[in-house]
Amino acid sequence: MARRASARRDPGTWTELDSAPIPGTDGEMRLMRQGEEFSIVVGGAELMTNQFRESERALATLTCARLQDRSRPRILIGGLGMGFTLRGALDALGPDASVVVAELVPAVVAWARGPLRPLVGESLEDPRVELRVEDVHRTIQSGPAQFDAILLDVDNGAQGLTQRVNDRLYDIWGLRRARFALRPNGILAVWSGGPDRRFKARLKLAGFNVDEVRVHANGSSGRRHVLWLASPVSVPTRT
Repeated sequence: MARRASARRDPGTWTELDSAPIPGTDGEMRLMRQGEEFSIVVGGAELMTNQFRESERALATLTCARLQDRSRPRILIGGLGMGFTLRGALDALGPDASVVVAELVPAVVAWARGPLRPLVGESLEDPRVELRVEDVHRTIQSGPAQFDAILLDVDNGAQGLTQRVNDRLYDIWGLRRARFALRPNGILAVWSGGPDRRFKARLKLAGFNVDEVRVHANGSSGRRHVLWLASPVSVPTRT
């Protein structure tokens, strides 16, 4: 799940549609609605809303633009959320691509097929998509050189806030595992609510070249989120 970590607005104007436990924690996730706006909430924090979606879509479009010369690209998306990254990827990729989506919380999948269907559309029925209800950490560890790109939109980026265990995705060993799961010249793309110099330094320490891109959360205005697009450093071949 992607975490936006913003303060909740007046709860009296919102209707709770559903709630569900977060696996591995004592926390509960709630799906809220106010008119045409949906919000996913944990405790007093808003994880995401459909009013601010452009940076999540950009995570996919900017990454997939770098895969245009790949034959049969295979990408992994960590975190389904409201489906904006997935829809962006499907719009940008050709018919020979495949997309694995790893979502930890079963209820998020149910919401995508239920009340959030107007946002998600038919993305989960796209024949290019394989949905796995599991921790993306497990997906990454399932084998070497699997993916042309790994897109992580989990928690608030480089910090595990919904689950502290998510830190293992972003520590030095997690980044090296991600690199191990990438195919040659693959891309690790990470969404963040804000800049993090220490995380950018960890990416470099883990053997990545890093581009940092700042994208408006809602098109051309408002707060900017941060995307890191990282590619493994090429090791010179000895002759």
